[in-house]
Amino acid sequence: MPAHSSIIRPALVLFAILSMITGVIYPLGITGIAQVAFADKANGSIVNSTEGKPIGSALIGQEFGTSDLGAAPALAKWFWGRPSATSPVPYTALNLDRGTGSCGSNLAPTNPALLENAKARLAALDAADASVGVVRVHSGTLSRNTQVPVDLVTSSASGLDPHISPAAAEYQVLRVARARGMDEDKVRTLMRQCTENRTLGVLGEPVVNVLALNRALEDARR
Repeated sequence: MPAHSSIIRPALVLFAILSMITGVIYPLGITGIAQVAFADKANGSIVNSTEGKPIGSALIGQEFGTSDLGAAPALAKWFWGRPSATSPVPYTALNLDRGTGSCGSNLAPTNPALLENAKARLAALDAADASVGVVRVHSGTLSRNTQVPVDLVTSSASGLDPHISPAAAEYQVLRVARARGMDEDKVRTLMRQCTENRTLGVLGEPVVNVLALNRALEDARR
């Protein structure tokens, strides 16, 4: 019995000490450091309106665009983000019954549905353009003199991308400017202000945060 107690007691003491360090002290320490040094990121990178109300996260995309021809003109005033494979209800928790949640389409390049989805998104972009008098010159079914950036017509693997490429944003500048009655250069300036450069100058590519840009557009109207 004494032999057993000599083993159990140190084991329990060590368990209590490690539990306190790894389960209480370490998490509280990391949380405290994060709140002091990276409060915005630690709390979800929330984007607020000018009234201070949360309107989304800079890390999660929102659906500003559409592949519905009928709905496209009403959305002409917004910059559209990366399409989601779960549209028209893309940014929700996983629900297998409704087919919503974060996911990609998993469509192979040879799947006809992939081409049909791209055509529908192109048509919606054209409908939004046409509603404000912007006409793109077509030179084929999918090819055109004014090329459409690929991230405007293909869905991402997650369906939650908050960014688009600068080329995708530039493609939409004229439409948004006309829809809002704003100077085109003013809209382009806002786009550049919402462009995030490469991490450390070398990692990744420049991207435009769509939610931040659309918020800036609304603020510019005030």
